[in-house]
Amino acid sequence: MAKPADVVKANTDALTEGASGSTAAFQELTKAYQELASRNAQNLAAAVQALSAVKSPGEFIEVQQKLIKDGVQAAVADSQNIAHLTAAVFTAAFEPVKRQIETLQKTELN
Repeated sequence: MAKPADVVKANTDALTEGASGSTAAFQELTKAYQELASRNAQNLAAAVQALSAVKSPGEFIEVQQKLIKDGVQAAVADSQNIAHLTAAVFTAAFEPVKRQIETLQKTELN
């Protein structure tokens, strides 16, 4: 059986590792949101410019449909990336603690 001091140290180490990992993952998530906001602002400006340059109703519809298609594709890709990064934050935060709990459970069984 593990000594209480060893268990406390292992628990503290797991919490510290989780906090460090989640901080790095959270920074990546924040960076992704900042890039997304910047890209969306650029896309909006380009869309307004493209729509203002049309010469006919047919061209307007064509440009509008392209913008909608591109926007939907970008939104799907961006949401998948954000979901992946969000999962990484939680994994980084809780995986070390989960491993420590599993270790303690195995120790108690022996």
